[in-house]
Amino acid sequence: MIKGQDESLLAGVDDVDWVGLHHAYGSAEDVPDQLRSVCGDDEAAREAAFGSLFSNIFHQGTRYSASPRAVPFLARIAVAGPRRARAGTLMLLKCLAVDWYDEYALPRGINIVAWRAAAEEFMPEKCVAWYDEQLAVEQDPGRRRVLEEGRAYCAAGDTFDSRASALLSYDAVRAELPRLARLLDDPDPEVRTRTAYLLAWFPEEGCWSVPLLLVRLEREPDSRTAATITVAAGLAGDHTLVPRLRPWLDAPDPLLQWAAAIALTRLAADESSAAPDPDHDSGLFERIISVLTEAAAGPAPAVGTEFNEGNLHGYTARSLITLISHAPDTVLSAIADAFGGMPDRQIAALARPVVTVAFSGAANYTLTPFTDLGTGQQRTLRVLAENGPWKHYGEKFELALREIGLPDTQPALCAYTHTHPIGRITDPDDPWDE
Repeated sequence: MIKGQDESLLAGVDDVDWVGLHHAYGSAEDVPDQLRSVCGDDEAAREAAFGSLFSNIFHQGTRYSASPRAVPFLARIAVAGPRRARAGTLMLLKCLAVDWYDEYALPRGINIVAWRAAAEEFMPEKCVAWYDEQLAVEQDPGRRRVLEEGRAYCAAGDTFDSRASALLSYDAVRAELPRLARLLDDPDPEVRTRTAYLLAWFPEEGCWSVPLLLVRLEREPDSRTAATITVAAGLAGDHTLVPRLRPWLDAPDPLLQWAAAIALTRLAADESSAAPDPDHDSGLFERIISVLTEAAAGPAPAVGTEFNEGNLHGYTARSLITLISHAPDTVLSAIADAFGGMPDRQIAALARPVVTVAFSGAANYTLTPFTDLGTGQQRTLRVLAENGPWKHYGEKFELALREIGLPDTQPALCAYTHTHPIGRITDPDDPWDE
């Protein structure tokens, strides 16, 4: 139970028609009590409430009409709630905005323009208008009943399109960002870190959020927080940040060097596609590749960032893929090194794009002796031949091998690369992975 000053956190919660809103399990009438438990003194009840909220208003990444309505109350809790609730609330807000699949958008970040375009026709108000058009001409009682049920669902703020329902929650979180951004100066480094991580996914707010991030970066004592701020600035900002972040490539902290290289990989790519700059640092990409190559070959740091599910090597590999044209052999070898520090599922997701980029332009490829390939190509094929994600459910990298005329079975690729199979990468949590 909350009392006294804490009651202001949930002021107005009972004015919301939660019964008429939906979450994954039907009516959202249980959400107010879960919010109260998050604010309460009982730690076990708080953890249970977080679990329930993640399960019902953010069910396996799906958002519902209750999801955006919960956001303002969650934002208040993040800013002024109990100490033990604030960091978890920030993570729930991040999930309500962009779900847990942030690595799918890396290294480029959220393409909000494409997202808005895809969701536009499926927003609740447009769906209601469509149902009204159908009801105006439908005479069959059974079909009218189905249409009326669909209209009522959308009129309550729901939509049958996952992109549209997610966008409603995203924009609800976006509206709270000015309030939440003040947490960049919070005494708790975990709160500062989660705040920076949240700001990373809102490039439309970058005009004001990135300057705040950079100011905080200059005086941030915590390594993990500083690295998160740097990556966040790179995702929310544009190529004009390159001169501001370039010096951090030489920071004394290796994690901060890595973060600067990750941010600059994205920003410098945008800069290179713009009008040529006579003052452009010709050695920038060389330095970025050097930092990322070292990170790919080294052990995972004891303290990292939230990005890419917390896996530094996976984010490193994703960024290196975009740099292959600058130093093919060096970059491909570094990606092979990074595979050694990545979970199996992430390797399976990257194997096909790596092969595709490594043999770019090799459609109808004529098989040549393995020793005639570049050293980076050789290293890539050997790693995948020895212990690749063979027959992995989803993005099968064998298809990329087949498309360019390379051997597309493990025995054949091992024979071609003069190596021996060590095993194969599988995902023990994936029932479809044979």
